[in-house]
Amino acid sequence: MQWGATGFFFAAHLLVAARALTRANRAPASRAAWVAVVMLAPVVGMVAYLLLGETSIGRARFRRVEQALGRMGMAAAAITRLPAAAPVAGTAAPLLELARSINGLPAVGGNRVTLLGDADSPAGAPESDCRRALDTLVADIEQARESVHIAFYIWLDDGAGGRVADAVAAAARRGVACRVMVDALGSRAFIDGPRWKQLGEAGVKRLKTLDDIKRLQHMAFSRMDLRDHRKIVVIDNRIAYCGSQNCADPEFRVKPSCAPWIDLLLRCEGPVVAQVQFLFLSGWIPEAGESGLDGYAVATVPQWHEGGCIATAFETGPITRPNAMADMFVACIHAARRELVITTPYFVPDESILRALCSAPRRGVCTKLVLPRRNDSWLVGQASRSAYADLLRSGVEVHEYPLGLLHAKSLTVDGEISLVGSANIDRRSLELNFENSLLIADAQVTAAIRRRQEKYLSVSIAVTQEQVDGWSFATRLVQNAVAMMSPVL
Repeated sequence: MQWGATGFFFAAHLLVAARALTRANRAPASRAAWVAVVMLAPVVGMVAYLLLGETSIGRARFRRVEQALGRMGMAAAAITRLPAAAPVAGTAAPLLELARSINGLPAVGGNRVTLLGDADSPAGAPESDCRRALDTLVADIEQARESVHIAFYIWLDDGAGGRVADAVAAAARRGVACRVMVDALGSRAFIDGPRWKQLGEAGVKRLKTLDDIKRLQHMAFSRMDLRDHRKIVVIDNRIAYCGSQNCADPEFRVKPSCAPWIDLLLRCEGPVVAQVQFLFLSGWIPEAGESGLDGYAVATVPQWHEGGCIATAFETGPITRPNAMADMFVACIHAARRELVITTPYFVPDESILRALCSAPRRGVCTKLVLPRRNDSWLVGQASRSAYADLLRSGVEVHEYPLGLLHAKSLTVDGEISLVGSANIDRRSLELNFENSLLIADAQVTAAIRRRQEKYLSVSIAVTQEQVDGWSFATRLVQNAVAMMSPVL
């Protein structure tokens, strides 16, 4: 009996290790890390791999997504026919084409994209930008006449979250079709609280995404912590919001030690709204099973804004091609010729992104990276700092924002191209989470985002090579050990 159990365990151990070594579309560093964990800590490693080692969303869910996207094919085809203002040339052209290759949605012109917030607020109080952004969102919901579609990773029942919930409930009561989609983990307190019930009683259609991913039958060879990290609002098929902002006050009471949380939120009008709507529906329809919405993204003729900007929306995650978000980050970094500025709260780059960043200053690009000085994740903070030495030696300017958690995810290239959305530069966003992004080819919009980035830079603290060289051996040991294991986190 003992020999039989030993043989079974040995065979299972080898099978899990072989799976970790042979799973498709995995970076070599991730393979090495997982094989090391499984081989060196057999019991713990096997359990960890079964719970966290795969990125599958489950066969049934994948089939539902494929079927829904198939039914939405006509709408997607109509979106691809939306015109661009003019043929796109220069640096932006290959980036926009790369974005198109992810979801099939092309660059479209005639868009009005506005960075929300008070541009004149003091550099030391950017949380006022976040408050004003949500004020604008509430005002638009209050004017909705046809539909309100919302997807948030985190929705809190605080001042801002409550005001948005009240506006959505009021819209539903006056006959507006309201659909709310929140992540089952990120918004769990909201789902269990009175606001969720309030929305349902008002007639809002509600959806807890990935609610079943944690159940026992889905754990083996899937990943129990896959998350829907998207942040999307679409109102009346005319206005769309996207950016890094969750539906919560900057004080972010679930993690107050890092407050305020500083975010970016864009308000869009024009043909790109149909694309953002398509992304929302591609998440809603497979999970809610609601019929009759397949062509809703293009049910309204998009408003064309003369002289408007060119933009395209795309989403990444477990159902898109592997490495799509990493490819976009790398392509944007390599596209820079004069200046590259990046803000992100969670910086745990894969090898391709780190090498691209290090090469930028060496070819003459002024490269600035802005990260929060205090991170809400100790592991991410340690892994981020493990890269500082390489970045600084390469000429990258590393700045740490000290006045809260800089949660804004933005990238600007040469003052002409912007990438804004929900995706961080870490493994979760690169491989695991559902994310949405907006790529904009416009100097005016990029200038507004660049001014906001400069506001962050004006109060940030530059990290020097001398500081990093002065870190103790124990500090560097912890940082590098955490970074080495980041592929399995």
